[in-house]
Amino acid sequence: MAQSAQAPISRFPVPALDDMPEDIRDRLIRVQEKTGFIPNVFLVLAHRPDEFRAFMAYHDALMDKEGGLTKAEREMIVVATSSMNQCHYCVVAHGAILRIRAKNPLIADQVAINYRKADITHRQRSMLDFAVKVASEAHTVDEADFADLVVHGFGEDDVWDIAAIAAFFALSNRMANVTRMRPNDEFYTLGR
Repeated sequence: MAQSAQAPISRFPVPALDDMPEDIRDRLIRVQEKTGFIPNVFLVLAHRPDEFRAFMAYHDALMDKEGGLTKAEREMIVVATSSMNQCHYCVVAHGAILRIRAKNPLIADQVAINYRKADITHRQRSMLDFAVKVASEAHTVDEADFADLVVHGFGEDDVWDIAAIAAFFALSNRMANVTRMRPNDEFYTLGR
């Protein structure tokens, strides 16, 4: 454990908290007060303040809103697509959030390894099939994909949300991989 605490969290420079713009620093301090630590994604993205603000605004618009998807289902989308994209950071971090939101210590590992075998509903399987297709081969999405979602009770806004979360986290996965973003050690045990 001591070795990982000293490993770099990014291949790019990570600004000191005191050197960050006030609005970003205040957000990180609020997160730290709530969770007990600052997730490394905040520290890594703070390297580019304008992009940090845009990223977090879109993240919050997608992940914190009310709608037909539960917050746990939103996290399932992130974990399944991040696993497919081999994003270590997002699988570990959002896996922790999924365990907490679903109140299930097993679900994140199941979804990350193979969501098709996970203990999820047929509705959630349909949702993840669509999300993975959007993240990996959106050019092949067709009316049959939409029809399957409708059969499982998803409305137009839900379909948009599934697609937007999958697409947004495809961006996030790629940046996390390029920056070599390291998950916080704390994420591994949350919700277990």
